[in-house]
Amino acid sequence: MSSAPRPGPGRGWLLRLVIAFAFAQGAVSMARPAVSYRALALGAEETAVGVIAGVYALLPLFAAVPLGRRTDHGRCAPLLPIGVVLISGGCALSGIVSSLPAMAAWSGVMGLGHLCFVIGAQSIVARQSAPAEQDRNFGHFTIGASLGQLVGPIAAGALISGESGALGRTSALALLVSAAVCAVALTSLWRIEHRRTLGAAPPAGKSNTNTKAKAKVKVPVTAILGARGVPAGIFISMAVLSATDILTAYLPVVGEHRGIAPATVGLLLSLRAAASIACRLAMPLMLRLLGRTALLATSCLLAGLICAGMVLPVPVPVLAVMLAALGFCLGVGQPLSMTTVVQAAPADARSTALALRLTGNRLGQAAAPAAAGLIAGTAGAAAPFALLGALLLVAAGLGLRGGGAGRRSVRPEHTPVPPAPDPVPPAPDPVRERGAPRADAP
Repeated sequence: MSSAPRPGPGRGWLLRLVIAFAFAQGAVSMARPAVSYRALALGAEETAVGVIAGVYALLPLFAAVPLGRRTDHGRCAPLLPIGVVLISGGCALSGIVSSLPAMAAWSGVMGLGHLCFVIGAQSIVARQSAPAEQDRNFGHFTIGASLGQLVGPIAAGALISGESGALGRTSALALLVSAAVCAVALTSLWRIEHRRTLGAAPPAGKSNTNTKAKAKVKVPVTAILGARGVPAGIFISMAVLSATDILTAYLPVVGEHRGIAPATVGLLLSLRAAASIACRLAMPLMLRLLGRTALLATSCLLAGLICAGMVLPVPVPVLAVMLAALGFCLGVGQPLSMTTVVQAAPADARSTALALRLTGNRLGQAAAPAAAGLIAGTAGAAAPFALLGALLLVAAGLGLRGGGAGRRSVRPEHTPVPPAPDPVPPAPDPVRERGAPRADAP
C-alpha cells in the first residue's frame, strides 16, 4: 500500500494546530484543578473528588474507537471545533451548577470534547507527516499540550482563593474563564487539514468502485492490538497520562492538607509542564543519543521513582525540584507512544489505533482517580502517588521490551524488484539441426 501524498511545503498547519491545542489544553488544565476546588467547596471529600475526576474519562472511554473508525476513512478536521464547543460547554456548566452529580456529568462532557479534539488532531499529524518526521512532529504537537498545562494551572491558581469562604465563588469564576479560553482555539482551526491527504487517487485505468469498497473494510481491533509495539505504546501512554492526571487532580488536595496556597499549587503544576516543554524540545537530541526504547524505559523508571518519593512530606522547594524532574521524565512518554502506535499499526487503521491508545488513556483516567480516591480516603492524600510509581515502573518494563517496535515495523512502501533470471539459451532449430554437421563428427 502506498503512503498518502505529502502535504504542500511548510508546516504552517502544524503551528496552527499547536496554537489551537495550547488553548484547548490550557482550558482543560485550568478547569481540572478548579473542578477539584469547587467540589471541595461544595463539601466533597477525597473519594468524591476522585469519582468526579474519573467521570471526566467515562464518556470518552466508550466513544474513542467509533470516532477513530470514522476518522480512518474520512476527514479529521471537523472533530476539532466539535471538541472545542464541548470543552467550553463542560467548563462553563461545571462552574454554574451547584451539585456534585451535575458537576460530574459536565466534567464528562468536558472529557468527551477533549477526546474529540485530540483524536482529530493526532490523526492529522499522523496523516500529514512522513514516517521520519513523526517523532519530531508529534513532539512539537505535544508542546501545545505542555503550553496549556503550563499556563492553565497558573491562571487557575491566580483566580482561585480559599480565604473568607470564597473558594466556591472563585473556583466557579475560574471555570467560566476556562470556557472562554477554550473558545479562542476556534480562531486557529483554518486550513489545518490538506484535502490531498484524505486518500490516494486510484491508479490510471482502474475504477473507483474497488477503492471505495476497500475503504469501508474495517481492520479488526484484535489485529491492531496484536501488532508488536501497540500494546506497549498504549500502556505507556496510559501510565504517563494517569500520572499527569492524578497529579493535576490531587496536588490541590495535598496542598490543602499541607497548607500550600492554591497559587503555589498552580505554580508547581506549571513548573512540571515547563519541564515537559523543555524535554520535548530536547527530544531529537535524546533520541539520537539513547534511541527510542532506552529513552522510553529510562524516563518511565525515573518518573516512577519520583512519584513514589512524593509520598514523603517534603518542603515546597524540594517538591518543586521533584515536580520539575517528574515533568521532564513524563514529557517523553506521550509523543513517543504516539509514534510507536502509529508506526506499528496497519496503515489503514492508524486513527483507530490512536483511538485505542486514547481509550487506554481514558481507562486509566477513569480507574486511576477512583482508585486514588479510595487510597487517599484510607491512607492519606499523598498515598495515590505510590500507586502511580508502581504503574510507571511497569510501564518502564514494557517500554524496554516493546517501546521501539514501532520503528522497526516501518518498511519502505515500494514494490520489490525481483532478481533477473539466468539467461535461457535459445531452442535449437530442428531443420538446421538435421542438416548441419555435428561438431564432434569425425
